[in-house]
Amino acid sequence: MSFGLPNPNQAAAPPVCPRHTDRISYVTCQRCARPMCPECQVSAAVGTQCVDCVREASKMVPSTRTVFGGKATDGRPLVTYALIIINVVVFGLQMVFPSVTSHLVYAGLYTSGYLEPEPWRMLTSVFAHSTSFVGHIAFNMYALYICGRVLEPMLGRLRFIALYLIAGLGGSVAVLLIADPRVPVLGASGAVFGLFAAMFVLFRARGGQTIQLVILIAINLAIGFIFPGIAWQAHVGGLVLGAASAAVFAYAPKGPQRTMMQWAGTALLVLLVVALTFYGALNIRLQ
Repeated sequence: MSFGLPNPNQAAAPPVCPRHTDRISYVTCQRCARPMCPECQVSAAVGTQCVDCVREASKMVPSTRTVFGGKATDGRPLVTYALIIINVVVFGLQMVFPSVTSHLVYAGLYTSGYLEPEPWRMLTSVFAHSTSFVGHIAFNMYALYICGRVLEPMLGRLRFIALYLIAGLGGSVAVLLIADPRVPVLGASGAVFGLFAAMFVLFRARGGQTIQLVILIAINLAIGFIFPGIAWQAHVGGLVLGAASAAVFAYAPKGPQRTMMQWAGTALLVLLVVALTFYGALNIRLQ
C-alpha cells in the first residue's frame, strides 16, 4: 500500500471570504476563525468579527424591557410624532377636501350615500378636528406631545399606540351611547383624556405624586361641562377606557406570562368597545 505525499512545490490556495468567494482575505473572525473580506468585517469590543457571528450574537442578547413590560426604546417618542403628523395631515385634507372627508371624521354611525352605517367613523373621527377653530387641534396636539413623551418610553411603542386607540374609541363609544349620534363630533380629545388617565394610573402604580394630574383632569373635565359645543361624553369615555387600558398594563402579574396577560386584557377591552358599538348601533335602528 502506498500513501500520497504532499508536493512541497504545490502552493496552498489563498483563503477567501465565504460570503464573497471571489475575494481573498487573510483577516479572520475572532469567533469562528473564518476569513472575511472588508465588507464582512464588523468591529467588536474584542477584535473583529464577521457579520454572521455578529448577527447570531445579537439574537442571544435579551431585549431590554420597560418597567411595564414594553420593549425599551432610545427614548424618542416616534409613535407620538407619527400620531401628530397624521392628525395634521387629516386636518389639511379637511381644509382642502371638506366634502370627501366629511364621511371620515365624525363619531357615530350614520346613513349616507356610500354605506349604511359608517362604522369607520368611530376611529377616523379621533384624527380629525374642527376647521373653524385652529386652537382645537393645537391644544390636542400639544397635550398629545406632552403626554406621549412621558408615556411612550414608559410603556413601549406598541402598548402606547394600543392605549391611544382604545381611549379614542372609548370616546366615540361614549358619544354613541350618551349623546345624540346624529350630531357631528370630532377630535382627539377622547384619546388625550385617555392619556391623562393613563398617566394617573401608571404614576399611582409606581408610587408617584398625582395631585397635579388630578387637578388638570378636573379642570379640563369641568370646561367640557361649562362651555357649549364641547363633547364632554368623549372626554369621559376616553378617560374611562384610558384608565382601564393603563391598569391592564400596570397591574398584570409580573412573571413569564405578564406580556400574554397584558395583551389578553387589551383584547378584552377591544371586544368590549366593539360590543358597545353594536349595542349603540342597534338602539339607533330601533328608534
